[in-house]
Amino acid sequence: ELFDKTNFGATEFSEQVNYRRALEGELERSVMSLAAVEQARVHLTFPKESVFLEARQPAKASVLVKLRPGARLTAANAAAVSHLVASAVEGLAPEAVTILDMQGNLLNRPRRQTAGEEGMGSEATLEYRQAVERDVAAKIANTLEPLLGPDKFRVSVAAECDFTSGEQSEESFDPSRSVMLASQKTEEYASSGGAAGTPGTASNLPRPAAKTASSGTGLSRQTESITYQSSRTVRRIRIPQGAVKRMSVAVVVDHEVSWSGEGAGRQRTLTPPSPEKLKVIQDLASAAAGLNPQRGDQIIVESLPFESSLQAPPGAELPPTAPLASRPAPSLPAWLGPLRDEKLLVAAGGALALVLMLVGVVWSWLRRRRKKRVQVELPQQLPAAAPAAAPVEAVNRPPETAAELPAAPPKKSEVVAGRLRETVKADPAAAAQILRTWLTEEEEAV
Repeated sequence: ELFDKTNFGATEFSEQVNYRRALEGELERSVMSLAAVEQARVHLTFPKESVFLEARQPAKASVLVKLRPGARLTAANAAAVSHLVASAVEGLAPEAVTILDMQGNLLNRPRRQTAGEEGMGSEATLEYRQAVERDVAAKIANTLEPLLGPDKFRVSVAAECDFTSGEQSEESFDPSRSVMLASQKTEEYASSGGAAGTPGTASNLPRPAAKTASSGTGLSRQTESITYQSSRTVRRIRIPQGAVKRMSVAVVVDHEVSWSGEGAGRQRTLTPPSPEKLKVIQDLASAAAGLNPQRGDQIIVESLPFESSLQAPPGAELPPTAPLASRPAPSLPAWLGPLRDEKLLVAAGGALALVLMLVGVVWSWLRRRRKKRVQVELPQQLPAAAPAAAPVEAVNRPPETAAELPAAPPKKSEVVAGRLRETVKADPAAAAQILRTWLTEEEEAV
């Protein structure tokens, strides 16, 4: 809106200021369009050009955001905002953009480089190592949870990573595998003879006299050059950063808790896992973590009672048959099976409420109709010459029309409740297991 009005007296400085303000306003609107941002302020500093390298200044920007209640700007969102602002300003790098919230927290903290420009900083190395450890621990937990239960074990992983980088060149020769590269063969012939004939003018005339035969000597030479070269293999290897040098895994397994006796004299019994079970746990954890004994990886599996098991009240633990998550659901009656589905349960509840409402409407309509019939038929039952006390007796007497009305049908909710009571009385253990399974599913969903 700053450029909607034409100002012929504006100087170059004011035009530059208006241009910067307009660009800041457009960037503020773009940042505020994010779902987590309620308000935003953007400040830009354009680059300063100069013929001297020491006097040049790069472009910089700062963004102040106010987040919506309950919202959070992740590291990926902060990086996206930095690239958005950097792409809109010429000569602005994403690393030169600073993002803060209303509490003064720096949302895009730059990572410090301590090992050179291409090396990873200390914060980056720490985050990378922690990410590797969390990933390995999550894999082990997902493998052992169906076997032991969610709160019956603890996993700890320590990884040692190599963050040095470089390039390695290797050149090898194989003498047994040679090949001819070039072959050169040269032959030379030369002959030489002594002077013969009669010396003088006669021998130099156009038609000299015949020369006598003389024997001469010749020279012949042959040269052959063959060049051979052995096979050569050149390998260039680039060593990446973050390679795992060594890994250690520790797994602690809880004891099984069982109770003996009845009443207040019940005693707690802790049963450690068998050596065969510990061996299976060790093999599963080693396979899930991808341990390599050749590089020095190790794993330790121990069984110790947890504090929660030692302090558990009587009857709080399930029988040590199988974890609740992996225990099969008990068999349900045929008429109670659809109640396990949440959608069907909601639909059944809605239908039951509709039926109860219809039953209430019909019941109220029948009561009104019965009252009208009683009021109409009572005068017809009285005799013509009855004494004064007769109407009172007729009124106190139950009307015959009420006996003719059909009895109200029982409510469907009462029928379902009765069946539930009968099922619970017939098999209390199965009913308790059903309730535990439902509670566990609700906790996992939350």
